[in-house]
Amino acid sequence: MEALNVNTLDEAVSALFGNGLYVVSCRPVYGGDINESYRLSLSDGSAVFMKCNTAKNLSFFEAEAKGLEALRGTKTIGVPRVLGFGTEKGRNRSFLLLEYLEASPRIKGYWEVFGRELALLHRADRQNKDDQDLHFARTGGQDSSEKVGKFRFGFESNNYIGASPQINTPKESWITFFRDCRLRPQIRMAEGYLDARMRRQCTELLDHLDSFLEEPEFPSLIHGDLWSGNAVCGPDGKAWILDPAAYVGHFEAELAMTELFGGFSPAFYGAYCEINPYDQGYRDRRDLYNLYHMLNHLNLFGGSYLSAVRGILNRYV
Repeated sequence: MEALNVNTLDEAVSALFGNGLYVVSCRPVYGGDINESYRLSLSDGSAVFMKCNTAKNLSFFEAEAKGLEALRGTKTIGVPRVLGFGTEKGRNRSFLLLEYLEASPRIKGYWEVFGRELALLHRADRQNKDDQDLHFARTGGQDSSEKVGKFRFGFESNNYIGASPQINTPKESWITFFRDCRLRPQIRMAEGYLDARMRRQCTELLDHLDSFLEEPEFPSLIHGDLWSGNAVCGPDGKAWILDPAAYVGHFEAELAMTELFGGFSPAFYGAYCEINPYDQGYRDRRDLYNLYHMLNHLNLFGGSYLSAVRGILNRYV
């Protein structure tokens, strides 16, 4: 999908939908802390969800669009459809347009269905275990081997975790990927917060990461930032996932994130295991996966997250 370059939002709506459609009203929608969000009412009575930021931040929305399209392409779980993204020169802003998810009551067994559908996402290409390139073909609309060659972990391009850059350089090894593309960049950004002991611990952890993590049986396309704020009840009464930091990795990293800020219902995890069971060793690895997110929060929001980082380091090193 190519970025739009328009003078006004009405131009964007007309280019995407035709029929002389235009924006009738624009109502703020609250919840995010990085972008402004709005419900756009169009002249045909339909609604569109818009996120916007300054024009220089267009790359945020391009990355998000790629992640959403990759997740939606699995046809396993609710993901809003990307309508378009681009820049509005008249207001010097970038925007992302998505289908608007109307509120609906939760279905019976909401958490169980959510758990099973996330497990299906994580196993989406399991039958293609000898050709994991299919994870990437979804996002590019062409044979991924022509673009990046054969690899197992990463994504077709870098993206963002919150407001932080997220490196997705292709790697054959999950442990190598998690060390070089997840932990190491965040540790470098956090050096100003870390005392000498913590820096030594980080070095030792990176040098011996294979003592703590295991290679997965198969790679999984994951949302990448799945906490409770990035899952909503959609128009079908089931869970839909939003605001991804998508990449192909280990499904355990996703599960760890779901437990980080209060976690989901126990019914969610029980149902997940019916489709994609995980072993008891996951409990020993969970906090190490979440070190990535705690370091990111430290780098984004400051020293209040330092004690959490220290606690995780002390557990493993």
